[in-house]
Amino acid sequence: MLALDLGTRRIGAALSDPTGTIASALDVLAAEGRARTFARVAQLVKTHDVVRIIVGLPIRLDGSEGAEARTARQFAAALQQEIGLPVELLDERLSTAEAERAMLEADASRARRRERRDAVAAALLLQRYLDTRKTEAQPETGSRKPRPEAEG
Repeated sequence: MLALDLGTRRIGAALSDPTGTIASALDVLAAEGRARTFARVAQLVKTHDVVRIIVGLPIRLDGSEGAEARTARQFAAALQQEIGLPVELLDERLSTAEAERAMLEADASRARRRERRDAVAAALLLQRYLDTRKTEAQPETGSRKPRPEAEG
């Protein structure tokens, strides 16, 4: 799977491993218009045998959607039509701030953080998606049928 964290100047890209367990930051693409961006995404899809694309949906902290969310929805719909793969939207609230925090904890330099922040944010977004899918796919544990009480 491929995740995209959209920005006005940069788009972070991340990939999952083939088993859909681990997400890794891949690249930061320049946001150079839809045609060039879609061509670059198509190249990533082909190179990495991508079967599904996850696009970050920038929902506000209060849960409402603004212009950025509308743009992400339009981008996702157009990308699905252009690429021909399933494209899902996922709430990306605070993913960039979380990426910055993780990179600070890893002692990344300011230049390195600026260079990789969007790809790391995409990886965090994709990892959240993968973890959610894994949790939803696992059967509940300890949910045995209650045994009828002994009559007596």
